[in-house]
Amino acid sequence: MKSEKGRVAGVVLAGGLSSRMGTDKARLRLPGVCDTAFDSSGAADMLFTAWALVRSVLPFCLVSCRADAPRQGYDCVFDAMPGQGPAAGLQAALRRAGELGYTALLALSCDLPLMDALTLRRLLAARDAAPPQTLVTAYRARDTGRVESLTAVYEVAALPHFNAALARGERKLGLMVPGELRLFVDYGPEESEPFFNCNCPADLEQARILLAQKNARFTEKG
Repeated sequence: MKSEKGRVAGVVLAGGLSSRMGTDKARLRLPGVCDTAFDSSGAADMLFTAWALVRSVLPFCLVSCRADAPRQGYDCVFDAMPGQGPAAGLQAALRRAGELGYTALLALSCDLPLMDALTLRRLLAARDAAPPQTLVTAYRARDTGRVESLTAVYEVAALPHFNAALARGERKLGLMVPGELRLFVDYGPEESEPFFNCNCPADLEQARILLAQKNARFTEKG
């Protein structure tokens, strides 16, 4: 995608250890409304679902993962600083995006099975309208103030901030870039469903229920 601010690529973050889930959650399969590739049970894994969603709004998408757990079939980028969490994954992805001529990255975690294209397009539109000094455009929950750092657009120009923060031992993604260089898109409780993430088996079961309800609504509209 090209805007007046330059070309935007995507990156799906899939390098976590999934310790709370007990298995690689990127490979867990859930039924979805708009899946375009399925296994024999009719479900796509969460990595593919996230990647395909980003590709529905952008022409190119990387996958950030660990070098010891590459994701076959994707354009992978590996952490230069293993063990430093998603911030190190984004650091490597921003570097790769810059090398490929992109000016920004839309980052999406692989464990958000209810995310949708409309929510991503709204974020991209907010980034296009943001003040020129903005380096991060992210969603934020209006009621709790929670920042969705893994549903956000990061400018490649933010890379020096990532380098400096990681060099001083900072790992929290929300502290990579100074607050005055970030823009937030607030969402209300009634808009929170796309941000439901799967961290443990109980979350996975809840996601299945929510997806079934979403599929039912989709079928009724169809």
